[in-house]
Amino acid sequence: MAGDGITLIVGDEELLVERAIGEVVASARADDPETEVIDLVPGGLEPGRLAELTSPSLFGGGKVLVLRSVQDLGKDLTAEVLAYAKDPADDVALVAVHHGGAKGKALVDGLAKAGARKVACPKVTKVGERIDFVRNEVRRAGGRISPDGARVLLDAVGNDLRELAGACSQLVADTGGRIDDAAVARYYRGRAEVSGFTVADKAIEGQLADALEQLRWALATGVAPVLIVSALAQGVRSLAKVGAAPRGARGAALAKELGMPSWKIDRVQRQLRGWSGEGVARALTAVAEADEQVKGGAADAAYALEKAVAEVVAARQVR
Repeated sequence: MAGDGITLIVGDEELLVERAIGEVVASARADDPETEVIDLVPGGLEPGRLAELTSPSLFGGGKVLVLRSVQDLGKDLTAEVLAYAKDPADDVALVAVHHGGAKGKALVDGLAKAGARKVACPKVTKVGERIDFVRNEVRRAGGRISPDGARVLLDAVGNDLRELAGACSQLVADTGGRIDDAAVARYYRGRAEVSGFTVADKAIEGQLADALEQLRWALATGVAPVLIVSALAQGVRSLAKVGAAPRGARGAALAKELGMPSWKIDRVQRQLRGWSGEGVARALTAVAEADEQVKGGAADAAYALEKAVAEVVAARQVR
């Protein structure tokens, strides 16, 4: 087997780390299907063990050595790994997995200096990054998903990347590959609508029938009316905020000015195309009234929400 050299994986996003390891193993086994994979942690790697594992075998065959949590290797073992990196074996692919951070930085720097291929696997923590992950996953599975569909799927499934990856793969298989927010709602009914943001988005986009359907489903599945009116309020306030932004501001400068992520600004700018300043003002009034009614001023919170949704949709038509 031609050696795959040394791969340095830095980060603690488990799914991405396992995928990176899997890619090295798949590449090695494409050359030699009998390639042996040896998984090691610092506690199972005594001094001299690395030299033993990387020495030529009497029986031939390649190896993939996966060294996990290398930030926890002691000084002596770190020195052994770095010494090996200067003269790696041709039939061994070494994968060093570092969780990130300052601990064990000397090993990271040393492997990088030795020419190791680096793969970054940081935690995916921001909403925009998760939406990008969903879109990339769908693309990886051979499909396409709209930004709205990606957000609805995130609302439905949650933040666990393994669950999101599985959902993306399943949606591509079930839909034929073209996925929008309606498709996500069909397959994740009872989960996708629970945040209340779907109701707000449909109302702001002028889709009265869809907004009312999503509202009734959200209420039926136990979403608190106060959360739904809060989502409506956030949506309309975002319209006002982005609509009042300086015309020349764009990109990172606009995101900093408004205190909103770029992906959300792009979404709100698309929604704003059907709105006038007076219409946004009317929608703000309607939502404020609904907020007061839902918090105790109305006998029927569901009716108050339906009325607010209808008034937001009507406000969109004001010119």
